[in-house]
Amino acid sequence: MKKSTLGGSFTDRALLEGHLRLEASGKNEKIIYNATNRAERWSDPEEKVRAEFYAELIYRYGYDPDRIAVEFTVPDRSPSDFADLVIFHDAERKKPYAVIECKKDGISDAEFSQAVEQAWGNGNAHKFRAVYVGVVAGGTRKFLDCSDKYKPLERDSNVVADLPVTYGNPPEWKYRKGISNEWQDIKPVSKGELIAAIKKCHQSLWGGGRLSPPAAFGEFCKIIFVKVRDEKAPRKKGEPYEFQIKSDEPASALALRIKKLYAEEMEREPDVFKELIRIDDGTLKMCVSHLEAVNFNKTDLDTKGVAFEQFLDGFFKGDFGQYFTPREIIQFCVEMLNPTADDMTLDPACGSGGFLLYAMDHVRRYAESVYEDDERAAYRHWHDYAKDRLYGIEINDEISRVAKMNMILHDDGHTNIVGFDALDRLDRFKQERRKLARDSFDLVLTNPPFGATVKETEKGSGYMDGWELMFYTSKGSAEAAGPDPDRVDFKMGKKGIKRAKTIKTEILFCERVWQFLKPGTGRAAIVLPDGILTNSSLQGVRDWLLARFQFLAVVSLPQETFQHSGAAVKASVVFVRKRAQGEQPDDDEPIFMASPSNIGYDATGRKTYKTTVKTENSSRRVEVHATDLFDIEVTLEKAFKPGTGEAEWQERSRRVVLDSGVLGQYRQFERTAEPFFV
Repeated sequence: MKKSTLGGSFTDRALLEGHLRLEASGKNEKIIYNATNRAERWSDPEEKVRAEFYAELIYRYGYDPDRIAVEFTVPDRSPSDFADLVIFHDAERKKPYAVIECKKDGISDAEFSQAVEQAWGNGNAHKFRAVYVGVVAGGTRKFLDCSDKYKPLERDSNVVADLPVTYGNPPEWKYRKGISNEWQDIKPVSKGELIAAIKKCHQSLWGGGRLSPPAAFGEFCKIIFVKVRDEKAPRKKGEPYEFQIKSDEPASALALRIKKLYAEEMEREPDVFKELIRIDDGTLKMCVSHLEAVNFNKTDLDTKGVAFEQFLDGFFKGDFGQYFTPREIIQFCVEMLNPTADDMTLDPACGSGGFLLYAMDHVRRYAESVYEDDERAAYRHWHDYAKDRLYGIEINDEISRVAKMNMILHDDGHTNIVGFDALDRLDRFKQERRKLARDSFDLVLTNPPFGATVKETEKGSGYMDGWELMFYTSKGSAEAAGPDPDRVDFKMGKKGIKRAKTIKTEILFCERVWQFLKPGTGRAAIVLPDGILTNSSLQGVRDWLLARFQFLAVVSLPQETFQHSGAAVKASVVFVRKRAQGEQPDDDEPIFMASPSNIGYDATGRKTYKTTVKTENSSRRVEVHATDLFDIEVTLEKAFKPGTGEAEWQERSRRVVLDSGVLGQYRQFERTAEPFFV
């Protein structure tokens, strides 16, 4: 929502300066348009949109309120019709200039098209011919030239970039780089505005089943990719952005321009996207209309992260739920391991990239606190980490694209997302990325897939060879160990001697994490099903883990942790350090253990943190959201809903309170490492 020069909404300014006034309160509250003495019900969402645009016509477009009619009866419309707003050439209101229909924010594309037809019908009624018609639905807008040079049924090539200012000519382009006028350059937005814009794109792309959710999201990612890159493209002050609707440009010409930009980016980075944009021209134009005013690159990283995360959570529930670890668990793991910019960091089952994003954000926050007065140094500190030391592996191509898109929105790291099977032979990784090598990573953070079984009959013996843990999951005898009896170590015992033909993926991921970590210093946070830690049949696996890892902490998660994403398995997070070569386990090694019950949400995903208000004034509020894992300090600011003039609290930033919850107890344990249970 673009604000007036007084810092509030256009409605606020109009109320302050007497163009609007409010009477009564509650459900009976009325908004009065003083120039016409028209009273309307203020509780109606469409009325808030109309009042905001009415005030915008005065302050931004420069129209005299005496020449703006509200709820105007259109002549010769049967039975009768009312135009929400009509701008007249004359104070007597006899010669119409523009007819505007106002709708609440977030209406469907079909409803928006219907509103366009309503505006067109009103603006072209007999003896009531306007020059322009338009529809304003919150932040989504469309204005049409309805002069005689266009045919009566034209709704495409007669689109203008914006309504003219004070009866002038419509601009060729609406948004230009670096223009000091606050309405002519794209702007950063609040979380609510960004979520609203993204949801509208989803609705336009999905269209009630036009595309499957993964396919629709794939197209959305391509569009966002073009948008973000267009913002970063070099251009002089005053030059227009390419990602916007141009006056008198049909959807086919706009689509050609956007697809050309996309093709150029595909050539520069062929690993990000490998398919062309495949949606129709009209749908692409609608998506551009939803996003053209947003400056993604200047919108706060926290805002982008929360908005994108909420959108993903709603989009990929169901079949794709396993690819999205809850943010509370991700953030807890990241804070426990405390990554630095020097740490080579990997998630071998990265899904949508949550662990990578939070690791990057953790380093970014540290950089901004250390280089408080040097923005460039802070950027280089965390940006180099994202570019050179942050890696992810994801077997699902569609989800790896989500991860890449997530990283692009957060400014970098996408080139290190590898679409590959993390359990494939290690020698094949070097063909994909040279740095994905054994003993190379300081940190691994991962929530590997649970429950799936890897079978030799399906994968082949070449895929299954080389895994030590294949000898730790079956019953047998030392003599049955096969041609390589050296695999049997001092901890193997009577179980797990014979080589298994099948094995669970989560068990193989434990060995793959061990292979990737640096000996002696490499640390990991791994989400594992409790069966690995408790089932008697897996004692051999536990012996293998204890021989090769020092267990630093085990945090038992409640049953409901993954239920809302479709997984009912009981799990724990284990924090480990890879032992140095020749290092022997010590029976007296202290292990931190905890069993939190309130992790911030329940089985349905409903938030369960306890909220207390730390400070509050008219424009800013600081809340503390407390859980058993840690507390979060959340800063909120008043922001305006798109196109409505209504203010609401919007999250601007959040930070972990380091000495709180299980996290704080673990920090104490690190200082004085003694056996501990909380």
